[in-house]
Amino acid sequence: MKSDSSSLIPLWIKLAYSAFLAVMVPVYLKNYGPTNFLYFCDVAAILTIIGVWRESSLLLSAALIGAFVPQMLWVVDFCFEVTGFHLTGMTSYMFRPPYFLRVLSFYHFWLFFLLIYLVWRIGYDKRGLRLWLPIAWVLLTICYVWMPPPSPSKDPVTQAPLRDPNKTVNINYVYNIGSDEEPQKWMDPDLYFAVYMGVLVFGIYLPTHFLFAWLTPRAVERRLEAGVSVAMDKVTPPRTPAAGTESCR
Repeated sequence: MKSDSSSLIPLWIKLAYSAFLAVMVPVYLKNYGPTNFLYFCDVAAILTIIGVWRESSLLLSAALIGAFVPQMLWVVDFCFEVTGFHLTGMTSYMFRPPYFLRVLSFYHFWLFFLLIYLVWRIGYDKRGLRLWLPIAWVLLTICYVWMPPPSPSKDPVTQAPLRDPNKTVNINYVYNIGSDEEPQKWMDPDLYFAVYMGVLVFGIYLPTHFLFAWLTPRAVERRLEAGVSVAMDKVTPPRTPAAGTESCR
């Protein structure tokens, strides 16, 4: 952890985010189980807490690459739902109980804004793409090979529940990007999975990488600025007021 004089991230952000995760993680584990932390958004949240305390531009840049577009879509869909319109339905669960869980899930709304701010403060590390890609590929493979596929949540005739609504299925949309009720039927599942991985890399992660490499300062520039500032503080001697010029006490 950096000293106060050289820290690029305010301490109150570190403490507030730590307090939030201290509540969210055990509540999510109890209600959703550990497999819920295979979602990209939850992995990005965990990377963020480590990156915040270490002030690691690498970890924060990787989290931003993984979270930016999906969370931005979440925010847009949520705004549609709030105003009474329906876009994709991916956030419709936010308006159903239990509401304490929904309050915690609202981190999907603000996390990517926080990550943008943090990366702007600490600088963008181009190696973040090389870190996030293998993380994403491992997560997708685990979800496709070992995690449950989509399945109906209710009987179409009686409307009786067929599975626990909190059970995680179709994690990271590896079976169907449009529904958790059934696998997609447009193409062979293996082909869909391969196409989906390609779209994530070339349609989402690479553009996100280029965008923030262009928009935000580089990590080395931020470190140099902080280093120069701290060095100047150390070498500049305090000014001694001339006789008779002391300020009033």
